[in-house]
Amino acid sequence: MFAFCADPGLLPEWQWFLCYLSSGTHLAFYASFGTVVLLLALAAPAALAFGFAGALAARSHFLPARTLGALYIAMVRGVPDVIFFLFVPVAIDQGLEYLVHHATCPEWTEPIRRGPDFIVCPAAKVPQPTAPVPVQDAYAFTLALVAFALVFGAFAANTLKGAMEAVPRAQLETGEAFGMTRGQIFRRILLPQMWVYALPGLSNLWQILVKATPLLFLLGIQDIVYWARELGGTKTSIYSYPHPDWRVWYFLAVLVFYLAVTWASEGLFARLMRHLSRGQATAAGEALRRAAA
Repeated sequence: MFAFCADPGLLPEWQWFLCYLSSGTHLAFYASFGTVVLLLALAAPAALAFGFAGALAARSHFLPARTLGALYIAMVRGVPDVIFFLFVPVAIDQGLEYLVHHATCPEWTEPIRRGPDFIVCPAAKVPQPTAPVPVQDAYAFTLALVAFALVFGAFAANTLKGAMEAVPRAQLETGEAFGMTRGQIFRRILLPQMWVYALPGLSNLWQILVKATPLLFLLGIQDIVYWARELGGTKTSIYSYPHPDWRVWYFLAVLVFYLAVTWASEGLFARLMRHLSRGQATAAGEALRRAAA
């Protein structure tokens, strides 16, 4: 990056470190922190949307919808997360290629499944091997995002379902007595009050989601864990910046990052909990009333 970095072996120590920390691989390491933040920013609302849909389905009076919601919650919660994180991207990827294969290669006569192999025509590859690297990275990231949303959506569905059932039945019956429709009761009574019951569980789920982001490494995405391992390992003289095993320092930086995210998240959820508890007939709401008196 700097002009004096042309020959790192002749640099004094401080310039050597400056060139080392501003190299192209380190810029990719710094960008990988943004990848994790982007995943969290997109996976959290997506999982909440899946969870909300699953909770509504599980509480539905329509038997097929209720069965589907219960199966979604039970199946995802009952299977190890790593299995789903590895299964969902492969299933979606092969499903897309299967559909594209039948649309673009109707003359193909050989079977797609050949034992353990899945072979489609070259035109059906998603994305194409000649696609730019950013396109391939975005595709892999999207598959990972769907996997995270599906897995954590099931846990969110169970949390939201319990929160909906925790709202006192007497309040819903009061709405019925005032002539409210079922939709009005849901929007004006159930939905505003359920969040105070759901937030503790959702905050724990968020922390689990944060801790699960290193699974990106298993999905082939170059996240902070990947770069910490790659950059921290021993580099011999064949590299421009040889150094001994520095992995402890790189993983320490990753540790500090996750601790900072956790600390900021706890403060945000605490403020949100205080805001939602105002005026509520809960222990937190009573504590706020006593504190204000």
